[in-house]
Amino acid sequence: MKNIILTGDRPTGRLHIGHYVGSLKRRYKLQEEGNYDEFYIMVADSQALTDNFDNPDKVRKNVMEVMLDYLAVGLDPSKVTFFVQSGVSALTELTYYYMNLVTINRLFRNPTVKSELNAKKFKDSIPVGFAAYPISQAADITAFKANIIPVGDDQEPMIEQTREIVRAFNRIYKTNVLQECTSILPDNIYQRRLVGTDGNTKMSKSLNNCIYLSDEKEIIKEKIFSIKTTSRKVEEPGILKDNILFIYLEAFCTDTHFQKYYPEFQNLESLKKAYQKGGIGDVTIKKFLTEVINDELTPIRERRKKYANNIEEVYNILKECTTKASNKANKTLEEVKEAMKLNYFSDNEYLNELLQNK
Repeated sequence: MKNIILTGDRPTGRLHIGHYVGSLKRRYKLQEEGNYDEFYIMVADSQALTDNFDNPDKVRKNVMEVMLDYLAVGLDPSKVTFFVQSGVSALTELTYYYMNLVTINRLFRNPTVKSELNAKKFKDSIPVGFAAYPISQAADITAFKANIIPVGDDQEPMIEQTREIVRAFNRIYKTNVLQECTSILPDNIYQRRLVGTDGNTKMSKSLNNCIYLSDEKEIIKEKIFSIKTTSRKVEEPGILKDNILFIYLEAFCTDTHFQKYYPEFQNLESLKKAYQKGGIGDVTIKKFLTEVINDELTPIRERRKKYANNIEEVYNILKECTTKASNKANKTLEEVKEAMKLNYFSDNEYLNELLQNK
């Protein structure tokens, strides 16, 4: 069986460090390891419209912003097929067929859907498209026969729903056309869902609590220094529990960062012990964290500027890759329709049946 990777992001804004540690770093690692046959990364504009249907310009604008972030973190179009979701029409048709395999009650039991619905405050005016987006994700995954899905932990329920759809389809239509998939989570638990700079459980563009990959050094410093910490004197013991500064350090820093920016300590564990004893102020930690994050983001920021200055090249990459992705998805759609006996005109089989029954 082939190893096929698929992942993606909604183009509702520039990508932030939550995306980076939660998925982008893993994607780059998978790309460089090369243990795959095909690798697809989707700009999920159709999905973004499910809760931005009245603001299509927002989605349109950010398609290229997301693409620039992909290239900036080192994702390589010679190794990865990028595509725009709306440019692959087979995904819409597959979603429509899969809707018959999922109940409304099952959709609303999905914990990620419940959480998102609460956050969006739709109340009784829930768009059907938004509630059904786990079905759309199943179409995205199965269209490319992807079996390896790098995600954050909030997406695991979506992957399970995809597996349910695959099993139901293959059972009902007595086929093995669709492939089951496995999610890959970041090894570091702090990277799986990075908290926002305001302490919210999730970094989110809509909550204005993000550090973006494209943020300049001074902006990053301002955002880090704006993080609220407990009121204490420097000599008093520091508290690690729910400490945003240390959550970010857990997600980002390495022993090398200590050698470069904080040689008084060998690693994060030794810093944590000293912090808990007292004598290290939060301003000192903020300075160190600023150095750590800028160390990680500076080369990304510079690559992004280079690609932004060659936007026509980026546009052509995305256009050509979307055509390639569409061809792949169309083949799966043909197989799905054949299994469902919807292939009336692909050959003379249906005509022969009609003639025999005449």
